[in-house]
Amino acid sequence: MPGRLAILARCLLHRVTAPNGPCHILSVRHSPVCALSSARFESHSSPRHLSSFEQAASLEPQSSKEELLPFSAFLTDSFGRSHNYLRISLTEKCNLRCQYCMPEDGVSLTPSQKLLSATEITRLARLFVREGVDKIRLTGGEPLIRKDATDIIRELSMLEGLKTIAITTNGITLARRLPLLKEAGLSSINISLDTLIPEKFEFITRRRGFKHVMRGIDKALELGFSPLKVNCVVMKGLNDDEICNFVELTRDKALDVRFIEYMPFDGNKWKDSKLVSFKEMMVKITSQWPDILRLQDHPNDTSKAYKVPGFLGQVGFVASMTNPFCGTCNRLRLTADGNLKVCLFGNSEVSLRDVIRSGASDQDLLEIIGAAVGRKKKQHAGMLNIAQMKNRPMILIGG
Repeated sequence: MPGRLAILARCLLHRVTAPNGPCHILSVRHSPVCALSSARFESHSSPRHLSSFEQAASLEPQSSKEELLPFSAFLTDSFGRSHNYLRISLTEKCNLRCQYCMPEDGVSLTPSQKLLSATEITRLARLFVREGVDKIRLTGGEPLIRKDATDIIRELSMLEGLKTIAITTNGITLARRLPLLKEAGLSSINISLDTLIPEKFEFITRRRGFKHVMRGIDKALELGFSPLKVNCVVMKGLNDDEICNFVELTRDKALDVRFIEYMPFDGNKWKDSKLVSFKEMMVKITSQWPDILRLQDHPNDTSKAYKVPGFLGQVGFVASMTNPFCGTCNRLRLTADGNLKVCLFGNSEVSLRDVIRSGASDQDLLEIIGAAVGRKKKQHAGMLNIAQMKNRPMILIGG
């Protein structure tokens, strides 16, 4: 493969085999000896020879437990961010037409033969999990439109080392499908819901279905998905008057309502005047619940967590625009047509589908993935610059 030797030289890779375990790829800077200063994918790095001491240390016996090994160099970028979370879009199709996600005149869908097959999805997932990914989220479009979604979840559940299989859904068909999804191995759910008013739901989504979403929420709680996450994109003049109503929803339900700042994507007519910032949302909430508590966030959380004392659930804020969290980003995205996106707001992509269909080996795939991760930028360009950049509509990225 062209450029393969150059990539390997820049990577300064060596192999370490765990007893009775798979072969893992480690970069020199992840050596048990010390953290070396050379960055694996920076173009100005030059190959260096390991000292005999470093060579001996790198070949020390490793624990048979994969989680004790250093994190894969292929999934670690030049800023030291380890990417253990993969979001896979199963389809570009959706049974809703949400204003912030899909352009009003629709999108041109990729022909089905150019979408990743279930076998290709499973192969890529297995490769990522082997390198350290322990959480996979299935997205769309609407992932439950895909007829083999349950089968894909079942295959993913067999991957050793994968701790969480999540899904982001609009909830329209969730209630009737959830028992089988849970049986297959689904462990976490995010449901998109931007209003608690049926008529407004129809306006935002350009479709009916509010009652089906609410049934899906109730079914998920009944089956023990707790806390159940509800994603609400807040838009000024459209649903910002319902922020406190969503908070009230957590009084008696074990929900984690996450308020998301409105983000710019192709075709969603984003304007900064439509943006409701995290601070503005907090002003509304604290006026009604001044004693709201700040909770401890988990590592790599995108949401700032809060809880009203005495309420069963909690709320959170995803402030991608006014308070970005690029420095702790651990996420990679795989689009339905097989492109790897290392940043939601970046327009750089690499087709893993084409690499697979060219007959490439897993090692070839890893080198291409590693090169893409190594080029990941320190942070996104800022909301006003993002609004001017060419990028996919959200529905073609995967929510």
